[in-house]
Amino acid sequence: MSAATSSAKGRFAGLATKWKVAIGFGVYIAVIVAVYVIAPPVPPEEFEPVSEFELDPWIPLFLGPIDLSINKAVFFVFLACAITAGLMLYIAKRMQARPNNVQTAVEAAYDLTRNQVTLANMDRRMGARWFPLIGTLFLFIITSNLLGYLPLPTNSGEPILIAGYAIPPFGVYAATANISVPLVLTLVVWLSYNIQGIITKGFVGYFKSWIPAGTPDNVFAKAGLLLIETISHFVRLISLSVRLFANLLAGHLLILFMAGGLAVILGIAAIGAITLPIAIAFFAFEVVLIAGLQAFIFAILTAIYLGEATAEEH
Repeated sequence: MSAATSSAKGRFAGLATKWKVAIGFGVYIAVIVAVYVIAPPVPPEEFEPVSEFELDPWIPLFLGPIDLSINKAVFFVFLACAITAGLMLYIAKRMQARPNNVQTAVEAAYDLTRNQVTLANMDRRMGARWFPLIGTLFLFIITSNLLGYLPLPTNSGEPILIAGYAIPPFGVYAATANISVPLVLTLVVWLSYNIQGIITKGFVGYFKSWIPAGTPDNVFAKAGLLLIETISHFVRLISLSVRLFANLLAGHLLILFMAGGLAVILGIAAIGAITLPIAIAFFAFEVVLIAGLQAFIFAILTAIYLGEATAEEH
């Protein structure tokens, strides 16, 4: 390293923080201007962001009128199931008295779903019965969410021709970003807690428990409350599934737009230099917070619904 270079680094290190930020911002603007000069605006190409989420059949499969074709969503569901089951079995066979980082993370997830989610919302007898479902939902959803941020060659909408073969380019996709998967999980939860409530309290007793204790002995008041409660239970089918689906879909679309989609739509490559850091920030936010948070919310709402359905008083 030359004396001049060392001297320049020393002078830069001695600058106040505000001047370092100003210099960094100036360099960033210079990069944007350079990109704009090198790659001037061009007519925007036809770009459909939602095509990333279209489900073209990979392996057509029909059972009469029922479409059972293998597509991207089916592939990601199978992949998430395989990774979840395989990872848990692998760790279970290699449990150590002094756990490594992976075992520690799995044990923390176990403690969270068992003690803070399941047993905090129902008694131990019901918790022992329903913890396997709640724990499985949490692990499957968080695995599926995280898997959705790994670039995999699954984008069949924009194939690349190599030696005459159409090879799908890399893209990010999550099974939980397709409404059908969260809806099926929600149906499992909805049927489970209603059936368990009927088993625990009896058919009439369960629906009577929907009317809060202390309600005046008035047929119209009770009928009105029963109607409101019935609507709220059916609304759970929408709220539980759409919450998971919408958060994952919105996150993927934001990353897609900021990582280059907006530059393609506007035909200005220089915009990519501005939006790429934003895309990286969104990506980190989604991976670190949203993926786990949405799995936790789904699991804890499942436990709350089961606890309410089997509680002595509603």
